[in-house]
Amino acid sequence: MPVHRPADPCYDVVVVGARAAGAATAHLLARSGLHVLLVDRGRYGTDTLSTHALMRGGVLQLSRWGLLEKIIAAGTPPVRRATFRYADAVVPVTIKPSYGVDALYAPRRTVLDPILVDAAAAAGADVRFGIAVADVDRDRGGAVTGVAGRTRDGQAFRARARIVVGADGIRSTIAERAGAPFERIGTSAAAVTYGYWSGLRTDGYEWNFRPGAASGLIPTNDGQACVFASASPRRIGRGGLAPLTQIVADSSADLAGRLAAADPPPALRTFTGRPGHMRRSWGPGWALVGDAGYFKDPLTAHGLTDALRDAELLARGITAVIGGADERDALARYQMTRDALSTALFDVTDAIAGHRWTDAEISSLLLQLNAAMAGEVETLAALSPSDQPSTRSSPQTQLIRARPVPSG
Repeated sequence: MPVHRPADPCYDVVVVGARAAGAATAHLLARSGLHVLLVDRGRYGTDTLSTHALMRGGVLQLSRWGLLEKIIAAGTPPVRRATFRYADAVVPVTIKPSYGVDALYAPRRTVLDPILVDAAAAAGADVRFGIAVADVDRDRGGAVTGVAGRTRDGQAFRARARIVVGADGIRSTIAERAGAPFERIGTSAAAVTYGYWSGLRTDGYEWNFRPGAASGLIPTNDGQACVFASASPRRIGRGGLAPLTQIVADSSADLAGRLAAADPPPALRTFTGRPGHMRRSWGPGWALVGDAGYFKDPLTAHGLTDALRDAELLARGITAVIGGADERDALARYQMTRDALSTALFDVTDAIAGHRWTDAEISSLLLQLNAAMAGEVETLAALSPSDQPSTRSSPQTQLIRARPVPSG
């Protein structure tokens, strides 16, 4: 069993993974006065696989944290309409102002992630890139007490922490080393291929659904639009322009026509598919956030919104623990709230991603999807303000106060 040396740096929390979920969690923890280390094996500001789209809950979070203005200042276009096409129906939905949100946004990850990382650093977090965490350390009772790994130049790295947070993605090292069991596994694994078109006429988010073929358009930075195609892994294959254009044509003749008149990307990116999962997301000395603990197919484009939501739920729970609250109670409440808000969305996303529905069935699934998201914004809006640093003597001030929304 690895043993920390007295000289190893010690933190309240070590967050492993500096993408959206991890950087947001570190930001909120540091802003609450905790001593936080945020590490990532990659480099600052790099791109990553993403659908980019933020739903109302994600935009609400960025607004509450004072970061939405930076997203807008980076040239991220406002989205005020979403259009759904399925069977013979075209259903435009206007984004109505609610909870202070009058538009949706879909920033590139080269925009969103650095803004969140910079916010964490500005709040006082120690941010380090180029550190690959390979294991967790434990005490004699089995509780996680820190992390061990190597820097980019091969030097050994180790840090102690009261709590280690795994925000290191769907193949999370922290989840594996902590022994986090899967509590729910999806039955579907769709593949997605996507790229960025220039000169493409857009009018907000577009989602197209036909049996065996789904596609979408998401306006993003630099005047570009992310266009994606989703289908079975066999149909997508290795991805690329040919399967994308064919799937777009099968799902929406309207989008296919506009795509043909726009400037295509030099290359596309492909996600080959993976079933969704919900892991147990806490244990003695550790917790999971983002895809590490809860991943679903990207077709419903709700992953980023859930990542920002869960960053706040977990940060409040951890702040309470560091302040003296019972660890089991606070972290179990985090997962209980996450699961209550996520299970119905997980199930309907799994059903849609299976591409086994008919034209007659997809409208009902989309209604279920909308209903599954209904309680999320209300729960987030009801959270007490968290922009004041917590006090160690008043742990109850940062407990999760929102009443969990039933998933059924």
